[in-house]
Amino acid sequence: MTSQHPLTDRTMVISGASRGIGLAIALAAARHGANIVLLAKTVDPHPKLPGTVHTAVAEIEAAGGKGVAVVGDVRNEEDVQRAADTAVEHFGGIDFCVNNASAIATQPTADLSAKQFDLMQNINIRGSFLLTRSCLPHLRESANPHVLTISPPLNLNPRWLGAHPAYTLSKYGMTLLSLGWATEFGRYGIAVNCLWPQTYIATSAVANIEEGSLLSRSRSPQIMGDAAAEILSRPAKSNTGNCHIDAEVLTESGIADLSPYGGGDDPIRDMFLD
Repeated sequence: MTSQHPLTDRTMVISGASRGIGLAIALAAARHGANIVLLAKTVDPHPKLPGTVHTAVAEIEAAGGKGVAVVGDVRNEEDVQRAADTAVEHFGGIDFCVNNASAIATQPTADLSAKQFDLMQNINIRGSFLLTRSCLPHLRESANPHVLTISPPLNLNPRWLGAHPAYTLSKYGMTLLSLGWATEFGRYGIAVNCLWPQTYIATSAVANIEEGSLLSRSRSPQIMGDAAAEILSRPAKSNTGNCHIDAEVLTESGIADLSPYGGGDDPIRDMFLD
């Protein structure tokens, strides 16, 4: 008799998963029969960024999972609560909360507007706080609850502190919240971890950057999806408080050859990694 995969029939609430890394994480879980509730704003396709919350649900269901779209803004408390409530109404609970939605602006401080600064802090930090808080009561009832935040390890190298301080603040804020939650939620057996790509990921955003070599030296978003699925499959009580790197997670799980994910022989190392 074949044992059931740890993600089968489990329910994930994920922010900003219309495309890219978020969608890859949702699809990786869906392939194992998970239920996915997507909170995202994209109802109509962006001219340069294909995919909507509704096309994402269609892909999830084609992959073998069940999906529900919640159109909303992760900065809005009512929208976030509606996503958590939708997961409970449709699937009876929440097992995984994935803080994926993120904004980026890397201009020097003198060129960064207050609006851009606020956008990053509100989506990245406030959004992660709101989604995790809304899922928390239901995570406490799960047999193997996880919070996974797409944010980097804390690296105080001046290279990263000085490159784009406002963006760095927002991403490190996500990580600090997560590391704090790992301790705070430990009493409930809830795992809280971060996940970050070792290399550039071939998303639409990267494709729109006018440097021809970027895509060929970037790995597929699937590597982040597979790494996330591996982390969420682990026992929560003994796997918490970590800042994981996607390639290392997969290597630890026994995948020695990462070449199917692309990136060539010399993939571009991602931000915040020396």
